[in-house]
Amino acid sequence: MANPSASEDYFRFFGVEQQFNIDLAALDQAYLAIQKQVHPDRHARGSDTEQRLAMQMTTFANTAFQTLKHPIQRGLYLCQLHGVDAHLETNTAMPAAFLMKQMAWRESLEESEHDFAALEALTEEVNASKKETLAEIGQAIDGAKNYHRAAELLRGLLFIDKFALELDDAISALA
Repeated sequence: MANPSASEDYFRFFGVEQQFNIDLAALDQAYLAIQKQVHPDRHARGSDTEQRLAMQMTTFANTAFQTLKHPIQRGLYLCQLHGVDAHLETNTAMPAAFLMKQMAWRESLEESEHDFAALEALTEEVNASKKETLAEIGQAIDGAKNYHRAAELLRGLLFIDKFALELDDAISALA
């Protein structure tokens, strides 16, 4: 059992292409195969060093898997690998058109908080925007290799995801 080096990226660790649009089924299979090899229970009778290494490998595998499994985290990780920091904590600047869309969604949510059909329609609109943004991120990363544009789109996707959760909460409150 080898210890992953600090320079080994998550994609290489699982043997999947270093791209935004990945085969999630292949990722799942690679993760399960690695977990079978490195799970601490398999090394319970091993030396302290083997047990510690198994725990480190399991932790690395879990972190890598969670990062690659989720599109936003995968995109941010790809940007980071290519030297682009999205500055999520400090850079909240967004294009005016995106901000206008966000304001319109919020207004629609407030106006429709007791109207299930209107909330469902808004959900469809938000989901379509999320799908479109994911496609744009895929194009920016996999096609154009424009990691600065991808970081901007990923910041927008974080806003969309947060709003989608608020929308889900509003719908749940009606049930």
